[in-house]
Amino acid sequence: MIRRQKTLVKDVITVITFTAVAVVAMINLKDWINRSEAMRAMEHLGREVFKYRKENGRLPPESYVAGIKEDLEGGVRLGNLRYRALWIDFEATPDDILAYTKKDYHSSLLSDGYVVLRLDGRVQWMGKKELEGLLAQQQSEFEIEMLQK
Repeated sequence: MIRRQKTLVKDVITVITFTAVAVVAMINLKDWINRSEAMRAMEHLGREVFKYRKENGRLPPESYVAGIKEDLEGGVRLGNLRYRALWIDFEATPDDILAYTKKDYHSSLLSDGYVVLRLDGRVQWMGKKELEGLLAQQQSEFEIEMLQK
């Protein structure tokens, strides 16, 4: 192979490698931004829910939360929101889960998980196994049946 061909092959390999690294970095950056936007949207939803709770002495109905989600900038990032106020009773602790939404990241280095709103207003990221274990402790049989339908 002549010197010119070797240089050309090396340049092509360099460009392909740089492009692949840039594509992977952009996909991960996009997913990281989407996750942080979902966390921010859940925090805003939590503020509105607890404002309603302070004014009315109870958690808002699911229709109220759906309205907030529609009006919410970044609400699209919340996806399929599961709101559990119907299943929260007087014995609930501040650590109980009030709402959660699943976030899948099939094409990035971020792991799949859930954005979770606790009854005390905290918003956090949880892995699938961690959330499922916590929900298993908090959900009643009737709630599980209703979610499966």
